[in-house]
Amino acid sequence: MFIQTEATPNPATLKFLPGKPVLPGGTRDYRDAAAASESPLAQKLFSVNGVAGVFLGQDFITVTRSGAEWQHMKPAILGLIMDHYLSGAPVLLGEAPKAEAKGEEFFEEGDAEVVGTIKQLLDTRVRPAVAQDGGDITFHGFREGVVYLNMKGSCAGCPSSTATLKHGIENLLRHFVPEVSEVRAV
Repeated sequence: MFIQTEATPNPATLKFLPGKPVLPGGTRDYRDAAAASESPLAQKLFSVNGVAGVFLGQDFITVTRSGAEWQHMKPAILGLIMDHYLSGAPVLLGEAPKAEAKGEEFFEEGDAEVVGTIKQLLDTRVRPAVAQDGGDITFHGFREGVVYLNMKGSCAGCPSSTATLKHGIENLLRHFVPEVSEVRAV
């Protein structure tokens, strides 16, 4: 088994591509080992000293570090991912993975059509590009012209995420949806 690694725009994260599906049709974002109890793979990754976050995408794993250096962490992470896939253990315990819960979305009932357009643009134009960098961006809410987005994986805490939000996503949404005046991360 050969696992590729890719740098992301966030220097604190690294993207691992096992060449096999990770979570087809869904994602999971874990910020600590306790939150990762449903995933044997994420639990193993948190056992590596310096791992501060694990994001499971459709065909990739993004690991966020804190304090430790990649040169010390990367061999252990690669070994754990390889061992996990060779063991045949599931990525998630219990039922088959499904899309991560959207949480509490908020918007006015009268804005449902605008929100539908925003979600469609995010799903077709933004999320595929962001997944290339090892992250995900999901809709959280819309109020008074402001779109609120959740940043996950390598996007969370990335130094360039503000520029991506303001110059990329905000401009795109404002172009196609005149009701949008601003985009903010939650």
